Amino acid sequence: MNSIIPDYSRRDFLKKSSFAAAGTLSFVSMPLMGASYTPVQDELNIVGPKAGYSPQIGTLVSMMNWMRNVIEDQVRGLKQEQLDFLIDDKANTVGAMLLHLAATERYYQIHTFEGKNWGNWSREDRKRWSVASGLGDRARMLIKGNDISYYLDALNEVRSHTLEELKKRDDDWLLSIDNNWPWGPTNAYCKWFHVVEHESNHNGQIKFIMSRMSS
Repeated sequence: MNSIIPDYSRRDFLKKSSFAAAGTLSFVSMPLMGASYTPVQDELNIVGPKAGYSPQIGTLVSMMNWMRNVIEDQVRGLKQEQLDFLIDDKANTVGAMLLHLAATERYYQIHTFEGKNWGNWSREDRKRWSVASGLGDRARMLIKGNDISYYLDALNEVRSHTLEELKKRDDDWLLSIDNNWPWGPTNAYCKWFHVVEHESNHNGQIKFIMSRMSS
């Protein structure tokens, strides 16, 4: 299943369920872990607190950056015909999955930073991201004909906004619990770690598709 929220008939959830706005979400604060810390080296393979972020958020950012680097390194040299390659009429293209990753991250931005539910998305966001979010037949029909820079630019644009917003927040925000999330009490850390896990999942799919491309 290729959607933003794991399991739970996700597409129906996105269309039908409503999240409370930021002011009405039932949040429970958790205590900070480790009051003092030293930012780790600004190296890709060093996971831990990063300068410019609170300790826990910096650690999350280091994981997000590592996973994104894996994705980008794998696809950077692909040509348009490879990005549009379909194994069969039920599969997704590499291009569509890359745009899906950007759409997923945008979803979590809107939810966690803006406190908006699916029904309150702006017309601009719906127009830009709904097809990539849902994948399926519409994505197979509409997401094609683009070069790799189109997809990488979309991923980097969305990620840049995420990083700027995370700089404005602290570990209390990251560890606060949303008791109304569909799979049960869930904190913002788990939601954003899911963005990392989601990219890892599609990374495996992208590798499989690339292994089936003719050289």
